[in-house]
Amino acid sequence: MGMAATARSGSEVIEVGPLEILPEEHLARAGGRVLVLSIRELRLLTELGRRADRIMPREELFRLVWGREMRAGDRSVDVYVRKLRVKLENVLPDWQFIHTHFGFGYRLAAESTARSQLDHTSATTD
Repeated sequence: MGMAATARSGSEVIEVGPLEILPEEHLARAGGRVLVLSIRELRLLTELGRRADRIMPREELFRLVWGREMRAGDRSVDVYVRKLRVKLENVLPDWQFIHTHFGFGYRLAAESTARSQLDHTSATTD
């Protein structure tokens, strides 16, 4: 395992909290567990990851991932964001990665939700 973990020099590794994206190897891991992603899902995650903490307009994401201009009313980006959220949440339920900025777009940032869940459970157990 040790050798595989150290990516070959020159190959891109994008790390966002416990999320690791290796575009050249068509691989993404969350908390060390491999995510089963379609090519397009991986491409969307990669483009968000390369610009982590930046709000990415839908149109720009569409152009980067689909390679053409987005038509008015096209919800492809939203659909794929939802698919990614479900897959990430299945592996790391205590983390939120893709954040919606209504009227602007999406932002990738690793935020732990575990603390807020603890506050919630302690509040309900009295």
